[in-house]
Amino acid sequence: MIKRIAQTAGFTGLLAALLLTLLQSFWVAPLILQAETYEKAPAAEVHEHAEGAMAGHTHDAQAWEPEDGWQRVLSTTGGNLVVAVGFALMLAGLYTLRAPTRTSQGLLWGLAGYATFVLAPTLGLPPELPGTAAADLAQRQIWWISTAASTAVGIALIVFARHWLLKVLGVAILAVPHIIGAPQPEVHSMLAPEALEAQFKIASQLTNVAFWLALGLISTWLFRRKSEGQYHA
Repeated sequence: MIKRIAQTAGFTGLLAALLLTLLQSFWVAPLILQAETYEKAPAAEVHEHAEGAMAGHTHDAQAWEPEDGWQRVLSTTGGNLVVAVGFALMLAGLYTLRAPTRTSQGLLWGLAGYATFVLAPTLGLPPELPGTAAADLAQRQIWWISTAASTAVGIALIVFARHWLLKVLGVAILAVPHIIGAPQPEVHSMLAPEALEAQFKIASQLTNVAFWLALGLISTWLFRRKSEGQYHA
């Protein structure tokens, strides 16, 4: 069983991560690079002004970040691979509790994962371009984790619970974090144009939908194939 879960998660995570990286490279990354030009422009102006006013200006050491090109693509792929394998392990583990009877059911598992880890959290904390004001990081992380957990529990109750009261409870649990509200910055501001931000939000949502659907389909197909092979063996 452990071997089946590990193999399913490994192959699924690799394929889904490559798909996500490909979509991000052609659709999401160009928007981020464009937004970074707006973020760096004010900093450059301040830097030039400071150099003109102060003769003894010194530079502080900056944290390393991947350069545009192969370094950025490689680091993105590595990060996507870790995340994809982790989510694939979660799905494969859930399949041992409720085995899918058809490969197409992977689409439903994928949609559930998308709703839990992408859609619900971004209703309060939408994806942000560089140069966008944000609330305290710790508060956002706590709200994100709480929202994902409540969404997972709510969906599980709505789908699997037999009594209607438990289904109603699931709907209530889904709504709780959104009633509380996500932490917001004192002043909403961004350096990039609103049109660029709108494109980024759409691109982020669609790439994540594709990623989760692929994750669900591939993991279901591999899990059922290995289960059938073990049964015949």
